[in-house]
Amino acid sequence: MATLEKKIQMVDLKSQYLKIKAEVDAGIEEVISNTAFINGPAVKEFQADLENYLHVKHVIPCANGTDALQIAMMALDLKPGDEVITASFTYVATAEVIGLLGLTPVLVDVYEDTFDINIEAIEKAITPKTKAIVPVHLFGQCADMERIMALAQKHNLFVIEDVAQAIGADYTFNDGTIRKAGTIGTIGCTSFFPSKNLGCYGDGGAIYTNDDDLAKKLRMIAHHGQSVQYVHDVLGVNSRLDTIQAAILKVKLKHLDFLMVSFYPKPLYHQ
Repeated sequence: MATLEKKIQMVDLKSQYLKIKAEVDAGIEEVISNTAFINGPAVKEFQADLENYLHVKHVIPCANGTDALQIAMMALDLKPGDEVITASFTYVATAEVIGLLGLTPVLVDVYEDTFDINIEAIEKAITPKTKAIVPVHLFGQCADMERIMALAQKHNLFVIEDVAQAIGADYTFNDGTIRKAGTIGTIGCTSFFPSKNLGCYGDGGAIYTNDDDLAKKLRMIAHHGQSVQYVHDVLGVNSRLDTIQAAILKVKLKHLDFLMVSFYPKPLYHQ
């Protein structure tokens, strides 16, 4: 008797789309109908929705997660030769942008049970040239942010959270306070690549912070360094979230908590 076999996909984007097809199609159609393809209403609406979801003051949408990391480091005025500590177990983009900016990547080990950055290894790697730590949150769980923030405060370091694999995750402090991944450090950076926890149908990313002045600088850098049109205050890049992608993300954000429970029903460990 013939056996029917079906491939089980790690990320089944087709099935995911079919469940929210009507909402997604309506969002895309609205963008096409009003032809506001660049910085259209859906971008600001998604930005506001994500700020509310994360309980963070500022979300700066951008073109992809790699840009998010680069813009974050540019906004912190890191100089060539400055050392940035990050995890050895991560996608190349985390270390790539450090090198692109002329900074020195310092890769440290991770814990074997969670693959999150090893706090003892961070402390051993800190030198007078160290300026920032980039913890990478993985598999829907957070690095040990309470200890990382204590180290950062002790050594006057910036903390840039790489949240590409854990947007929506909660971190619980020892006093019971709960914060969303990416909202604890100086800046949080995420990717909306289709296979991420919150993914669009192309490229996309975002940066978040609770610092008003830093948010202003991040926005300027992401928009050619402009504070107002044709006034370029700092050296910047061109990194925008496409309006169609924002419309898709606006729909998918409403379903994120359900997806997080589906993909990560039991955290590997509790903070």
